[in-house]
Amino acid sequence: MLRIHFTGQDLARTTLAEEPDPLWEVLLSLHQLQGRDGVGHYGFWRERTRRQFPRHAERLLHLAPPRGYSPDFLTPAHAGGSFDDAVEEVLTASPRRVRRELELIRRPGTSWTRDLAAGHRDAVTGLGQSLRAYHRHAIAPYWDSIRSTVRGNLQQQVSRLTGAGVDDLLSNLHPAVRWDRPVLKIMGFAERDLHLEGRGLRLQPSLFCWQTPTKLFDPMLPPVLVYPVRTVPGALHLTTEESRTEPLAALLGTTRAAALAAIADVCTTTELARRCQISLAGASRQAGILREAGLITTRRAGQAVLHDLTPLGQALLDGSELPVHSL
Repeated sequence: MLRIHFTGQDLARTTLAEEPDPLWEVLLSLHQLQGRDGVGHYGFWRERTRRQFPRHAERLLHLAPPRGYSPDFLTPAHAGGSFDDAVEEVLTASPRRVRRELELIRRPGTSWTRDLAAGHRDAVTGLGQSLRAYHRHAIAPYWDSIRSTVRGNLQQQVSRLTGAGVDDLLSNLHPAVRWDRPVLKIMGFAERDLHLEGRGLRLQPSLFCWQTPTKLFDPMLPPVLVYPVRTVPGALHLTTEESRTEPLAALLGTTRAAALAAIADVCTTTELARRCQISLAGASRQAGILREAGLITTRRAGQAVLHDLTPLGQALLDGSELPVHSL
């Protein structure tokens, strides 16, 4: 049993994640890919992903065995708001940390993992390529359903928090979790105590987390508890770009709706052109129109120009309501 010890300051600093964490979903989905549990929840996804698994992403399986330890550096605590930001955080982990954590994996090393442990540039670049390829194939096509499920869980948890307080929230987090103030007890772990010591705890719901919550191994890292959202079979489903943007196409036009959807995962103008299969000039023109409409922002990051959705653009794409703020 894992026992997480809270102080009053920890309770005040405990937070609920508002969005799914893309790298936790990547890691936990890799675990599910190698298992057989949850056929009703993951069967279709597992079959499709195995059948079309990107060959150069296979190296990730060496970092994420279905049981036991996976390196903490694969799920950084402060990865930013986009998947690309999260991957950059992984790739900038210190070589010393990467080497130390790779040594904890209970699986024979490969020439690539040894190069990664040594900090070789090609191996680090290869890790980024593998993460992006796997995400593009196994996570991005299902992101709408992952996000919708996590947001639904968030609404339930916020209702508990505002209606009955943090005790009710922690008491009903998951069947494997028991709140015995000031200790959160979690079944399925080896006997261990984690003292938060004023750092608080981030509660991160996950669709690919199965049956039992999980956490980072290193107690010195920012504390996070990843817990399974309660879903029904079929909650994880494939969403094509066509079905996602169909309601918007009549309003914005097919190309512009596709551009808005493409920018949901922060991209450069070149990437926008590739994703929408239009010319670079056409991509620049579509981005300019969306920016003037207040649907996207554009910023410079080094040599690149990055496009991202504004809250208005995100709400339009999701079909959700914008929050109303009183003056």
